[in-house]
Parts: sequence; structure tokens; C-alpha cells
Amino acid sequence: MKMTAKQSMSGVVLPRTSTAYQEEPSAQAVAAPQGYWRAALPRYGVSVLLEKRAVAVNIGLSAALMAACVLYLSLGSVTLSPNAVVASLLGQGDRMTAFMVQQLRLPRLIAACFTGAAFALAGVLMQTLARNRLATPGIIGIDNGATAFAVASIVGLGVGIAPPAMALAGATTAAVLTFGLAAGSGTQGYRFIVAGIGVGAVFGAVTQLMLARVAIDTANAAYPWTVGSLNARPASAVQLLGIGLALGLVAALALARSLTLLRFKDAIASGLGTAVKARRLQVLLLSVVLTALAVAVAGPVGLVALIGPEIARSLSSARHVPILAATLAGALVMVLADLAGRTLFAPIEIPVGIVTAVVGGPWLLWILMRPQRSRP
Repeated sequence: MKMTAKQSMSGVVLPRTSTAYQEEPSAQAVAAPQGYWRAALPRYGVSVLLEKRAVAVNIGLSAALMAACVLYLSLGSVTLSPNAVVASLLGQGDRMTAFMVQQLRLPRLIAACFTGAAFALAGVLMQTLARNRLATPGIIGIDNGATAFAVASIVGLGVGIAPPAMALAGATTAAVLTFGLAAGSGTQGYRFIVAGIGVGAVFGAVTQLMLARVAIDTANAAYPWTVGSLNARPASAVQLLGIGLALGLVAALALARSLTLLRFKDAIASGLGTAVKARRLQVLLLSVVLTALAVAVAGPVGLVALIGPEIARSLSSARHVPILAATLAGALVMVLADLAGRTLFAPIEIPVGIVTAVVGGPWLLWILMRPQRSRP
């Protein structure tokens, strides 16, 4: 017998075979695709698919980063045990150890994590946008543009704007020039790469010219910005980078589906519901801002933007853009590079930009020479 609307409104209990009753169990009964976990909140109608490989990679990189951080805080002119480091971070232990860990090494470690993560995140975004593994902010001139403007604010030239703001202006200028010189090719193809290399070379020459025409003390103050260094970084710039990185990572994760589709041809991406031009502009702006904030702290350590995403891609599957994995890998690379620069030839300290250049140069040649293999 059919139940009328009047009966249901009068308080009669709906039968257990009704659609309203079976909707929740049927949602739970849907199996996750192979290689995924399904995290569901049936009460709120939320269901999320988590790729098993991506979860494992992110957990592994997080564990490696935590271990590298403890090692970073332990090694230096005075070697500390991991237990002493952990105790100092928890506010325990003797005052000298706490001062060494919290005041001397921890701020530099935070700067290393933030800058490495920002460079790598900007790198994976730019590579996806250009569909080219070589299209990192450093190679297409954005790093050098940000550096030139930041150095200009340090050496004078009548500019009173803080280096972070000037770095953002320089990165934006370099990006606009690269797009303009690439003409109708957009962000695809080697014309875009060649235009970026030319723009970066011009800004690099301008930076050297500015340093050559100022007093030696002023040039020494600006020198770390030209090679990349994490020594005595301004706390305000690091805090600004931390805020920008957090917001940028959230924005990148929100654009994850669009980034995956941007790897295909424009017609396919548009057919699958992606506003290609709008998404490209958003990704480009996000990459420029992240690069500028990172350069404002550490200078041009651009090869991290190449190494971090490459590590993430080698560990992850090809189904999605490894946003979080690239961010973690970039932070790991920067921490290990700065640790090597501090300790390998102590008491002589090697700037982190030189360390990453020594490692990243052969890595770049390896990427160019090896065939690209498809991964599951």
C-alpha cells in the first residue's frame, strides 16, 4: 500500500525500504577505486578519495624532513645529542643548550624549511603551467628579477622600499617580460624557456653592475642576496614568507584538479570544465608571489625549484601533480644543503646557494640527458 503525503506528515514512520533511509548505506557501500582509500562522512555527504601511494610518499617525506631537522639542530660547532635537542625544544635541559638550539639554530632552520618549500612549490606550479620540467622560476628569470630589485633596495639607488616588496616587484617584472618576449607561444614550448633565460641573464648583469658601482661594505652587505644564504635572515621576512607559504599551499591544493587537467591540451582541459586562461593566470601569480617571498629571505636558490619537484615526481604516480610532496621535498633539500654548507668545511661556511648549485647542476644535466619514463 502506498503511503500518502498526508500520512507521512501525520507522524507515520517511513518504511525501511524508502529512498531516504537507504541513501546513507548505499553511499557507504560504494567501493574505492584500486589504489585509493575512501574517507567518507555520510552524515554530511562528504566523500574524499586518497591515493595510497601519495599518502605513503607524503608520510615518508615528512618523516625524512623531521629527521633532517633534528640532525640540523644537533650538528654544528658544538655537537648535541638528539635527546638534548628534543629536550631544549620542549623547554627542558640546561640554558646554554636551549640558547644554542632555540636562538641560534632554530630560526635558521625555520628559514630553510620555508624557503625550500616555497621554491619547490613555485617550481612544480611553473612546470605544470609550462608543461616543461625545466620551466622553474630560476631558469626562466624570475629569481634573477627578484634578486636585482632586492639588491637595488639594499645598495641604495634612492629606493627606500623593503627587500620583500622590491623582490615581489622584480619577480613580477621578470614574469611580464618573459611572457612578452615569448609572444604568441604562451607558456608552452622552448621559446618561453629561451626568453626566460635571456631575461634572467639581463637581470643578473644588472645586479653585478650595481654591486660593482657601490662601496665595498655595501656590496658585501648585498652579496648574500646574489648567491643565496640563510645566515642571519630578517625575522620579519621569514614570518611574511611563512604566512605566504601557508596561504599559497592551501591555494595550490584547491587548484589541484585544475593543475592535473592543465597538463593536457587546452581543448581537453576546457572540455573537462577548466577555465584554462583564468587558471593559468592564478597559477602564474601564485608562483611569482612564492618565488619573490622566498628570494626576499634567502636570495636566488633557484635549483631547489628543480630538484624538489623532480624528487616528488620520481616517488609519486603520474595521476596527479605532487603538490604536497614537492613542497616537502623542497624543504628537505634546503635543510640538507644548508646543513652541508655549515658543517662540511667548518669553520668556513658555504652559502646554501652554492651548495644547491653544485648538486643541482649535474642533476639538471641528468634530467636533460635521460629519457623521460612514464610511471603508473
